[in-house]
Order: sequence, then structure tokens, then C-alpha cells
Amino acid sequence: MKRNNLIVLSLMLWAAMHASAQKQVTDSLREVSLEGVEVLATRASKTTPVAFTNITREQLKQTNLGQDLPYLISMTPGAITTSDAGAGIGYTTIRVRGTDATRINVTANGIPMNDAESHGTFWVNMPDLASSVKDIQVQRGVGTSTNGAGAFGASINMQTGGLSTMPYAEVNASAGSFGTHKETLNVGTGLINNHWAFDARLSNISTDGFIDRASVRLNSYYLQGAWYADNTNIKFITFGGKERTYHAWNYASKEEMRVHGRTYNSCGEYIDEQGNIQYYKDQTDNYSQTHYQLLLNHSFSNALKLNVGLHYTKGDGYYQEYKMNRKLVEYGMKPFEYNGETIKKSDLVRKKILDNWFLGGVFSLNYQQSGWNASLGGGINRYDGDHYGRVLWVKQSGGDANPDRNYYFNNAVKNEGNIYGKASYTFLNGLTAYADLQYRNIDYKIKGEHDKMDGDHHQIFDVHDRFSFFNPKGGLSWQLNSHHRIYASVGVAHKEPTRNNYTDGNSYDPPTAERLTDYELGYSYTGSWFNGGINLYYMDYKDQLVLTGELNDVGEAMAVNMPDSYRMGVELMAGIRLPMGFQWEANATFSKNRIQNFVETLYDDDTYEAWRIDHGDTHIAFSPSVIVNNRLAYSYKGFNAALQTQYVSRQFMSNADVTETLLDAYFVSNLSLDYTFQMRAVKNITIGCTIYNIFNEEYENNGYAGSGYYTDNGKKVRYNYAGYAAQAGINALAHVTLRF
Repeated sequence: MKRNNLIVLSLMLWAAMHASAQKQVTDSLREVSLEGVEVLATRASKTTPVAFTNITREQLKQTNLGQDLPYLISMTPGAITTSDAGAGIGYTTIRVRGTDATRINVTANGIPMNDAESHGTFWVNMPDLASSVKDIQVQRGVGTSTNGAGAFGASINMQTGGLSTMPYAEVNASAGSFGTHKETLNVGTGLINNHWAFDARLSNISTDGFIDRASVRLNSYYLQGAWYADNTNIKFITFGGKERTYHAWNYASKEEMRVHGRTYNSCGEYIDEQGNIQYYKDQTDNYSQTHYQLLLNHSFSNALKLNVGLHYTKGDGYYQEYKMNRKLVEYGMKPFEYNGETIKKSDLVRKKILDNWFLGGVFSLNYQQSGWNASLGGGINRYDGDHYGRVLWVKQSGGDANPDRNYYFNNAVKNEGNIYGKASYTFLNGLTAYADLQYRNIDYKIKGEHDKMDGDHHQIFDVHDRFSFFNPKGGLSWQLNSHHRIYASVGVAHKEPTRNNYTDGNSYDPPTAERLTDYELGYSYTGSWFNGGINLYYMDYKDQLVLTGELNDVGEAMAVNMPDSYRMGVELMAGIRLPMGFQWEANATFSKNRIQNFVETLYDDDTYEAWRIDHGDTHIAFSPSVIVNNRLAYSYKGFNAALQTQYVSRQFMSNADVTETLLDAYFVSNLSLDYTFQMRAVKNITIGCTIYNIFNEEYENNGYAGSGYYTDNGKKVRYNYAGYAAQAGINALAHVTLRF
């Protein structure tokens, strides 16, 4: 695959240089007409009464030196990012308003990117996608109706790069701390014969990680070709990634950090025959994912346009890990005789495998004329995924062990469809009324064996749930004049449980769907040199699946339904742009996130007897009450400097307000410097350096926490535990970009 991609890129680069000899295309085919085949019905506009932030390609380029895409959009109001490896590369996530990644809807060209089962977006499977993205819109709250799972609290809507009329080539390279390096090659043919254009990208990213052994090896490609006519554009896109990451999801307790240091990583740890601590070298996650998109845009008239997208995603991979002193029955093996001893437990290496595909289509019919802006759209998708495990090695092997076979297998199938209608009408004096109605239907099945035990046998999956959701939204937006705008909206969203909500919970207490009613009220000011705004929100939940603070056996966050909870807050935004090159932008989110009448259930370590504790109203886990982002920038004749800072207040890692398991507040600053100049044989060159965490803040931005109890002389004794995701101190990446 890699060799074939290199051949394709070489041919395209030759074509680009050849095309550069052609005359510049006519005005009727200006670059503005080549913005690409877009599915825009899911995007908010300046008259849509929702809270959103647009991030341009230029803004992405300023920070795209190797870190994953969540870190590139971390200036979004109410957003925080996390990184298992500690430096923003590998397994990273983003939360918005406390909403975790499984509830943030992600699309690319209107195509769902969330995993259909887990509902999360695994950016590690799409390395350096930011280098092929034209722009991003982040909607906060319910937002507008969209396609796919995860649309419950925030949305990230990406458009991949528009095609340039002129040929180009660009080489980017970064290198710095922790053995980190990134290489990216972008090429494009420009417009060929006034109808055709092609673009391609190859990327390689690698790091040893801040955390011990948390290495990341990423490769990816992006290839698109498009045909343009007067009223019809057709684009084919394929992009994919391959990752190999060493596990770093165990995190570390405060005591472990004190003894072993902040970079301590227990993943892969075992005791050898001599009693020495060793680390299993293949304790890795290995996954490849390939996306295919076929997009059609047709204009029936200036007022009526059709967008259609077909998609197919293939995912395939595994992770393996060393497990110490495990019961053989857990892995489908019987006790056996070894050197005269009956072996019931042993060290072993297990491998968990995923093999899945995701297929479907989306559409939107858009009408815009005489004050009306209306869309009819929707999508239908099917997911099919196999989950199974194998034992690769047993320390004391022999007899009936026979490890080289599957010890569990289950299959999941999910069919999902939605249809929505949106319309806005602008009255006199800039008053716009907006309505948005969506219907979603989901059919989800899991059949087969679970890897978890029920006594001496593996649990059996027999899940078949159907969900039907009606999600209405509406509001008003009033553009008082060219400077002032106010808006108000209310929207309802529903969401089905994730796979983990079924597999991690109790079989006698299955998860239920959750509902959100979101109220938004905002004001914005746009001037020649100053922009500002304020947004008030109240998000009222029924049966919200909130994070418990605990992790399952593969490091994924666990969640349970809470009958009543809410998030409320105020978001402030401001920005100044002065003609002498100075720029300042900042935003702050102040929020209150509560579970009402929280009842905690703890279980005795020996008897498993339940102990229920009524806590009243408590903080929702991983929901800081204050988030402040600030960026100061200066530009002068090719020189750019920017200082970006983020403050995040303390966070509880469980819902019981246990102060011993808090994530402390942190304040992190990054300084970027670069200079762009021209030389012969190249269009321009940019060199620069970014220093992350310039003040060497010692902090953690993620973790896990839980509690249990034991009985001592008839008295219940509670205990708490926690692990923390330590983040890198001061570190740097230097970079160079050559544009042809």
C-alpha cells in the first residue's frame, strides 16, 4: 500500500509540474467555484440560532506540527483535550462543555466519522487528517441536525480541502522532544482541461511519548480526484491510517508517581522467573482504517442544489497484552498438568481483534431564495463488526491448554437511518425564524460470547434493541444591524447507549436511551477591529449516561444512567485585530454541572453486598467549572509570534465529590515563532519552533477514580483509588515548510 501511494504521488507531482505550463484558467472557473463537493446542510450559518465556532485552514496550519486534531481546535470555548501518551499524539480526546467524545458528533463532508458502536472518534486512526481539512465548524449544545451517532452535546463538522486551480507541492517536516517527528507531502495538479483536478497527501508521525514506552507510530494517506462541470461536481476521496501504539491507558496513582516518577507506565509489566520486573514489548494497539467517499453536488438552479454522499469504511486491527496469573477458564482452557503440578492459573498473552465495516449514504436538498433557506436531508447506514479474542501464549503450556484458538466471539450489527427538515425565513429588519425537525431510527444487535465471565462460563450476548427518536429544534435570530446580533433557541436530542454501556454494565440493569433539552441565548458584536459575544446555555438531561470515573479492562471510560442532571453556564468570547499586526482573542466558560439526588452504590470486596449512599446534588465527573483560553499574536513582514494559554479549574473524577481523587487545576502556555521568506526554485519557505508548556506546568488532564468498601468488625470502611494521566513538561517542536 505504501509503495503504491508513493507511485501515485510521484505521478501526480509530475502531472502538477506539467500542468503548470498551461494557461491560467478562465474567470468562469475561479478558485471560489472549486471549494469542493460539500454537504452543507448540517452546518450553522450566521442566522442559525446556535453556538458555534469556525476554524479556518490557515488557523489549523499554524498549529499542525504533529499533534492530533483535538489539540488543534483546543481554543474552542468550553473545550479541553486529553492525551494518554502525554504530548498530544496517539490516543487523544476532546471534551466540550464536559461532554465526552462518545457524545460529540464528528462528520467529514457530512459523512459520519464516529464509530457506530462505541460512538467515539479515534483520531489515532486518522493521523494528520488536519493537513487535508479545509475548515472545521464546532457546534456546542444540541446544534443542528446531523448524520451519525454521538450527536448529543457538541458536533465537529469538517470539510476536506478544496481543490486549487493551480498546481502545487508542499513539504512539511517537524522534529523535537521525545523523539517526535512528522513528515508530510502534499501535491496537487491544479485544474486540468478545465474539468479535472487531483490532490494527494502522505504523512508519517512518530514519537516515543512523554510516558514510559508510550510510543506511537502513525502512517496515513489522502487522495482525492474531482470532475467539474457548469452545474455538477463529482469528487472521489479516499483516506486511511495505520497506527501502532504502546498501551498507556493504566495511568498512575500519586504514590506510583512518587516512587517511580511522573512518566511511570504499568502497562505490560510482569515478573520474570528471577523475580525481576519486566515489560512485554508487544503490549501494543495495532489498527488500520480506510475511508472511501463518493460525493455529488448538482445545482438545478441558483436556488436549488442537491448533495449526495456514499461512503464505505473498513476497519481491521487488534491489541495484545500480557496478563499475570489469570484463571485458565477465563480463556476457554481447562486446568492441565505441568511438571507434576495442576495448573489452574498462569501468565499469558491475549489478543483482542476487531474486524468491521461501515457502509451508507447521506443526502441533502437545499433551497435558498427570497429570504428562505431550507434543507431536506438524512442518511442511512449499516455497521457490521466482529469481536473476538485469542490466547497467543501460556507460560506453563501443555496438556489441554491449546492456546492458539478463539476463546470468545461475538458479532454486532447496527442499522441506523435519519431524515430531517430544516427551514429558516428572514423577515424584515433582519429577524430570522428557524425550525429543524429530525427523526432517527436505530436497530442494534449483539450476539455471541462475551469475554467476561458468568461463573465458569463466558457471558452470552443477546442484545436486540430498537430506538426511535424525534428531535425538534427551533429559535430566532435577529441581526439588529451590521454590528449586533442576538439569538435564542431550544432543541431536543436523544441518544442510544454505546456498546460499552451494555458490556460494562450489569445484565440485570441494562442501559437506557438518554434525552437532552438544550436552551441557548446569545449576543454577538462584529466590528472593524473588535469582535465579542456572550452565550448562555442550560442543558437539561433525562437519564444522562455520565462517566463514573472508572475504566474497563481496556482503558475505556465507563458510564451509567443518571435520572436527572444538568449543565448550565455562560460562554464569553472577545477578539481584537489591529492594523499594526497585533491580534488578541480569548474566550471563557463558567459552568455548573450537577447530578441531582445522586445515590452511589459500593460493593463489599468479599461478599459483594451493596452499600447505597445518598449524596444529594453532586458535580458531574470530568466537568470543570472554569475554562479560559487566551491567544496573543503579532505578525510583521513574514514573522509571526503567538502565545496561547489555557486555564482549566479542578475536576472531580467521580460523581461522589471525593476530594482525594480530584484533578487539580492547571494553566498551560504554548509559544510559537515562525518566519516565512522566499527563495529561488520555491514559492516560499517557513521555518519555526513551538515550545509547549513553556512554564513547565506539572499537571494531569485525565484519569480514573473509583471507590469500594470492606467490612472491619462489622463496620463498613470506604476506600478510594485513582490514576492520573501525567502530561509533558516543557517540550518543543521545530518545523520547516517548503511550498512549490
